[in-house]
Amino acid sequence: MRLLRGKGQRDDRILHLVAGRVLEYPNPELLQSVPQLRSALGEQPSGPTEPLLGVLDYLAGGDLEVLRQTYVDTFDLSRKHALYLSYWTDGDTRRRGEVLGQFKKVYRESGFLVDTHGELPDYLPMVLEFAAIADPVTGRELLSTYRASLELLRIALVEHHSPYADAVVAVCATLPGRSPQTRAEVMAMAGLDGPPGVESVGLAPYGRTELPLTAVSGGSR
Repeated sequence: MRLLRGKGQRDDRILHLVAGRVLEYPNPELLQSVPQLRSALGEQPSGPTEPLLGVLDYLAGGDLEVLRQTYVDTFDLSRKHALYLSYWTDGDTRRRGEVLGQFKKVYRESGFLVDTHGELPDYLPMVLEFAAIADPVTGRELLSTYRASLELLRIALVEHHSPYADAVVAVCATLPGRSPQTRAEVMAMAGLDGPPGVESVGLAPYGRTELPLTAVSGGSR
């Protein structure tokens, strides 16, 4: 599949693909792909691409072990920056188990074989790659449905002064309307009245993966 459309016409699939890649746990393959990702963004008009270029600069200029430790500190050791979309709306509740099942159903019905590599199906890098490669329309609908989760994650990362904040800023910029400026605005937009609930339901613990999502149709990609 050729994703590039040429200068002047933004292709959100490119932005979603790059954002999904840079939000993965850093590994040598990711760092080696930075020039290719930068080149893909270079074919797009300015705007949401600018924040992503900043994240690529961060990755290109960092030591792998330091990058990994920063990633773990940011995403694995604090749920304040959870990369799992339904956590922000449903927490660890029985309802969340149903929601995760809905994500799996979406992937199955897309006609693509999605290998989650042990991740929960609402893992943001996985959703972004699904939107970029497997089914852009349905993927965009998923991102729009969980707009509040994305915006809360964006605000949390910005407040943390995280280099990863700009990746989420870029994703939010691909969705309609302006981003809310405060948590209260996000909660009002989503009709939420408080933080996600906590309930012991035996969900798999959050964890990272060093392997990207594999989405294929009738064979390996």
